[in-house]
Amino acid sequence: MSILPDPRERLPLPPHDFHVLLTLLEGPRHAYGLCTAAEEEAHTVRLEIGSLYRILARLTEHGLIEDFAPPRHAEGHAARRRYYRITPFGRRVAEAEAHRLEAVLRHARKQKLLPSGGSR
Repeated sequence: MSILPDPRERLPLPPHDFHVLLTLLEGPRHAYGLCTAAEEEAHTVRLEIGSLYRILARLTEHGLIEDFAPPRHAEGHAARRRYYRITPFGRRVAEAEAHRLEAVLRHARKQKLLPSGGSR
């Protein structure tokens, strides 16, 4: 019987790591697709491709994501790219980070740094 790791042991996540996990929750992607999707979604995150490969290596090493062969129908550049997907453990870590950030935002609202109803 294996003991599942506690996702809270990986917290807090660096912001770029969290954005990569959030993007992979939408579905598998290759590195360039991760860069463009994270930027389009968040508008506050700029992922440079060189930094992204270090992030992907770290997330893979910690078991939060995994790489896999491209889809069979992929051709040309797509057939040579490495694709990444979030693991079940990665999903649990992302969820734990979201709850942690939610608690931080509650505290910020209590201190009147943010409006009590949500975003501006």
